[in-house]
Amino acid sequence: MFPANFEYFRAASVEEAVALLHRHKDAKVLAGGHSLLPIMKLRLAEPAALIDIGHIHILKGISHHRNGIRIGALTTHATIARSEVLQRECSLLSDAAAHIGDPQVRNKGTIGGNIAHADPASDLPAVLLALGARIQMAGPAGDRTVAASDFFTDLLETELREDEVLTAVDVPAIAESAGASYLKFEHPASGYAICGAAAVVDMDGGSCRSASLAFNGVTAIPHHAVAVGDALAGSDISDEAIAAAIEANLRIEEPLGDIQASGEYRVELAKVYGRRALQQARDRARS
Repeated sequence: MFPANFEYFRAASVEEAVALLHRHKDAKVLAGGHSLLPIMKLRLAEPAALIDIGHIHILKGISHHRNGIRIGALTTHATIARSEVLQRECSLLSDAAAHIGDPQVRNKGTIGGNIAHADPASDLPAVLLALGARIQMAGPAGDRTVAASDFFTDLLETELREDEVLTAVDVPAIAESAGASYLKFEHPASGYAICGAAAVVDMDGGSCRSASLAFNGVTAIPHHAVAVGDALAGSDISDEAIAAAIEANLRIEEPLGDIQASGEYRVELAKVYGRRALQQARDRARS
């Protein structure tokens, strides 16, 4: 399998990448390449040009930023999984990154490329929703920020414009009184999520101060179960309370269905894995 012919450009800076994207209207950004190159070989995408941003070092790394943590768009999944800062302050993200694909994918794939591709079976989108992350982008009109909850718009589509470069992801540190969990039912060959559940639970003594639950793999875009979190706020978040909140408030419209699993099966998986993720997040908050 060979891709169609294309021009190749290596950008030395974000500004140069943006200028190249603005000049070449049918171009794609190349980061790690693990999402883009396979679909090009299948001729599902035939960009006229590739803009390689892999050598822009300012887009790599993890650092504290204001009240949270900034992760450069070119930071690999392996780096995120190993990061002591994230393991200590935002373990949900490092845990999820550790379960992406295999070592080859984790050592080459990047967080920016992952979420820009917006594969519904990917692991990170729901995690970013549950955390309340914000996506940083640069374009001809300057920099802008979009909440993760607004970033994913449709199957393989996002708010990222054709002449913009995704530059960073900002995630808040998880409170000391909170716990988090990411669990997934994965395809045994690819490791992609047929259903992935990300949960964050913040405790106030014996009651739930707040809860957040989001899913990968179940719908075309990551599903944020806001009503479930609202129902648990102020409760004792017992196993019974979690089960009742999910049963009464988890509403998933237009679930994905394919040869891997039907839509109905994915909805049932969401109920089971959502309950388990919330329970584990609660237990970690109490420990």
